[in-house]
Order: sequence, then structure tokens, then C-alpha cells
Amino acid sequence: MKFLIVDDHALIREAMRSVLLGLRSDSSVLEAADAQTALQTLQRHSDTDLVLLDLHLPDLDGLQVLSLVAERHPAIAVVMLSGDKDQATMRKALELGAQGFIPKAETREVLTSALALVLAGGVYVPPAALRGAPASTAPAPAIASLSIRPDAASLGLTDRQLEVLTLLMQGKNNKLICRALDLAEPTVKNHVSAILKALGVSSRTEAVLAVTRLGLSLPPVG
Repeated sequence: MKFLIVDDHALIREAMRSVLLGLRSDSSVLEAADAQTALQTLQRHSDTDLVLLDLHLPDLDGLQVLSLVAERHPAIAVVMLSGDKDQATMRKALELGAQGFIPKAETREVLTSALALVLAGGVYVPPAALRGAPASTAPAPAIASLSIRPDAASLGLTDRQLEVLTLLMQGKNNKLICRALDLAEPTVKNHVSAILKALGVSSRTEAVLAVTRLGLSLPPVG
């Protein structure tokens, strides 16, 4: 696999390199100290599998870089790294398509587990984001009584809507979901609306939080 670490602190990059090589010893690990270098590197290495992206860079805000990577390289997963534990920032990163948000204060064990989850196709939502979720993001009564590991089909969604939910959990926007499932954009929008209603939430970020909290097992797509 190929990774890119984007952080202006050399010691952080060194630590992240150690973690990544611990997960995949045969991997190639690239580094960038600023946004411009990171974007140029991705242009040359479009086969990168995962980007570890610092929230605060010297030349551009990390969330802006996240948006640019999602637009230019939608197949590349991005995990945000930051010393900032602001819940609104975490949710914004997930809303923009990040596959995870990992506070730098987390232990190596947590970091390793979070990255392993992302590499397996999941989305890592830090506990701080769950604790900070507003009351309105709680599951609707229809799903509140489900078991700890409920089946996703018990939400009452169609097979197609479950496929849309799987892609939504991967951070894909409506256009990418359209391409993956060969659907018209209005159809995808209707499916997303049905998903949000079934989960009792009002945004894609809240849907990610709800699915993670419920431990739902979603069907593979593709």
C-alpha cells in the first residue's frame, strides 16, 4: 500500500510512519510538510491509498485540503489528525468525506486500531465526537430498541438504500454514489433522505455517528 503523511512537524511524521509500517511493513510511506507539497505529491502518486492529514498546516487549512483531495482524488481515503478535539470540527471533517478523525493525544494502540478500521473500509469516529453529539442525533424510537449489534435490514430500508448507506459510510458524495450504483442523482437524494429518516438524524455526519454507535453491519457494495 501507499500512504502519505501531511504534517509540518517532523517528529509527528516520524511517529506516524512507524505506526503505518507497523500495520503494513511492505508499504511505501510518502511525506509532506505543507498543503502545496501534499497536493503535488498526490498528483504524482494518484495510486496513494490513504492520506494522514494534519488539521493545521502552514499554508492552508486542513479542511480545505480535505475538500480538494476529495474533489481531485475521490478514491483516496483521508484521515484527519489534530490536537484539536472540537466536536464541530470533527463532524465537519466527516461531513467533508474524511474516513476518520484521530486526535493526536490518542495512544498508539488507539491510533493503530483506528487506522486498521479505515484500511478495512470503515469510518473511525472518535468517542469525543459521540459524546458531543446533540440530543437530536439519538436514534429514533423505531431503532432505539434494537440489539447492541442490530442487522441493518431491520431499519426498514430497501436493499438499494442499504447499498447507498454503505457508500455514504465510505465518505462518498452523491455524485460518486450515482456512478457506483448507476443511479440518477435525484434517486440517490431520495434514498439518502429515507436513510436519514430511518436513522432519526438530519445530516450525513449524524448518520455516520448513528451507524457507528449502533454497530450496524452493512452489506458490501461492488
